[in-house]
Amino acid sequence: MCGIVGYIGPKPVVPVLLDGLRRLEYRGYDSAGVAVVQGGEIEVRRSAGKLINLENAIQGKPLGGVYGLGHTRWATHGRPTEENAHPHRDGSGRIVVVHNGIIENYLEIKRELIAEGHKFESETDTEVVAHLVQKEWKNDGLENAALRAMRRVRGLFALVLMSADDPEKLVAVRNGPPIVVGMGDGEYFVASDVPAILNHTRNVVFLDDREMAVLTNTGVRFMTIDGTMVDRKPTRVTWDPISAEKAGYKHFMLKEIFEQPHAVRDTVLGRASIETGQVHLNEMSIADADLRAIDKITLLACGTSWHAALVGKFMIEELAKLPVEVDYGSEYRYRNPIINNKTLAVAITQSGETADTLAALREAKGKGARSLSICNVVGSMATREAEGTIYTHAGPEIGVASTKAFTTQLVALYLFALKLAEVRGTLPQKERCDYLTALMQLPQVLDDTLEVAKQMEEIAAKFHNRSDFLYLGRGINYPIALEGALKLKEISYIHAEGYPAGEMKHGPIALIDEQMPVVALATHDHVFEKMQGNIQEAKARGGSIIAITTKGDTTLKDLLGEDDSLIEIPATHRLLMPVVISLPLQLLSYYIAVRRGCDVDQPRNLAKSVTVE
Repeated sequence: MCGIVGYIGPKPVVPVLLDGLRRLEYRGYDSAGVAVVQGGEIEVRRSAGKLINLENAIQGKPLGGVYGLGHTRWATHGRPTEENAHPHRDGSGRIVVVHNGIIENYLEIKRELIAEGHKFESETDTEVVAHLVQKEWKNDGLENAALRAMRRVRGLFALVLMSADDPEKLVAVRNGPPIVVGMGDGEYFVASDVPAILNHTRNVVFLDDREMAVLTNTGVRFMTIDGTMVDRKPTRVTWDPISAEKAGYKHFMLKEIFEQPHAVRDTVLGRASIETGQVHLNEMSIADADLRAIDKITLLACGTSWHAALVGKFMIEELAKLPVEVDYGSEYRYRNPIINNKTLAVAITQSGETADTLAALREAKGKGARSLSICNVVGSMATREAEGTIYTHAGPEIGVASTKAFTTQLVALYLFALKLAEVRGTLPQKERCDYLTALMQLPQVLDDTLEVAKQMEEIAAKFHNRSDFLYLGRGINYPIALEGALKLKEISYIHAEGYPAGEMKHGPIALIDEQMPVVALATHDHVFEKMQGNIQEAKARGGSIIAITTKGDTTLKDLLGEDDSLIEIPATHRLLMPVVISLPLQLLSYYIAVRRGCDVDQPRNLAKSVTVE
């Protein structure tokens, strides 16, 4: 999401910072800023919008200096305004910070600091860090004040700090989002991604989680955030710029699979209160009274987004008690759908430019429906044509096969369902708080789920030569069986079909033999026993079972044989289980495609965004 770049060395700092920010534009952003130290004072220039606005601001009030920080921001806490743009200062104006990520306990810290007399200028969680470092300042170095401050901070974040009172020093901290340190000839760099600094140096150190780097004009020191010094040797980067953006992953798809905990956190950020049970979807731009007047929802989508819509139907109908139709965007306008002004048409599209989905949205609007989009790209056509938008904030997704865009759509639909339940009064406050608590815990659950990657790689090695796969699921998980099959088809070119498991006996069971792997989604919910029966039926016909279940399972372990595979994933709320199950299925498809030598990121015949009918 956000882009970070810092520099200390003999070159004029501002051109280095602006060049680095340009090379991070692919990450997406809505404001930008720089801070430099000149004449013993910190000078900050910030602007909303694109980098050209920042460049114009600097032209109007030029900056000098030999060290400083730059940042591009995608709004999470607070609106995309100049006052919310980074860098952020402490109360004295002597400390600045840039930040990527989330300070989960910022409200608690902010209240304490306000009670102690600190005054805040922005709506962001980031500003808390600058004030907290100011509070911990004891004239023993910026890094020590930062270390003390980090003991109070919870969340996933990448931070870079600078102080006029500890000159010619940058301090970077990583706990989640990436931070890379560049080692040049008498100059040093810090950035959120390698492309920002690749024109200056190819010798880099990727910080590990809970690590700190202290950059001065004489070198770089590394330590853990408990203060233990560590010896880090630079890696020589030989990637071209496109490869550099992969942050060390072999493919964009794999990188984006592993970005999902952070992407989901960004989707949720600032949108829900577990204290009040309220959901804040300000970009939606549809009044609560208008939402209460809706008597039917139509979800419009194509491909993977259509699978997200199927999951959304379960969520909305259960929580908001509203009937939901799910339509393919490519078919919708050809069936003369029944719509009126009490219908809400929701277009779900990663790019916001999918031609069929846009056509369906226009058809619904033309018949009088209210309209909404769920989209990842700010300013795209769908967001301009719909009355309001729920942005997924997944960040740029380069791989053609959708991963983090899909799971963040699921999370956006969950938030939307809870918002509808709130305004329609179909769910008591206590229950809404419980649903939101589960959502807040989801990023950590996804982090834990990604630990199955090695197991999925081993399963892929076993089955990558098979020509057919069958995916089965029940209830809210059956659309994930469809999505798992689609992923395998898209990137490995293996024929795969997904079905509601209850439909297996109505045709697909005829396909099952010793050469047919059957992927069964069998988490511990109200249909677990039914799934268990489906697995037994598949085994009786020779199928090899790849079962995904909840951790702590004993039933399936006794049922499966040596040729079968059991993947255990963490538990979460039943309505969020589709998000969790998606990750091992994505990994299975990825590793099978790699084994088969396929072009994972750009599979044949497919485009990232289908902008023609």
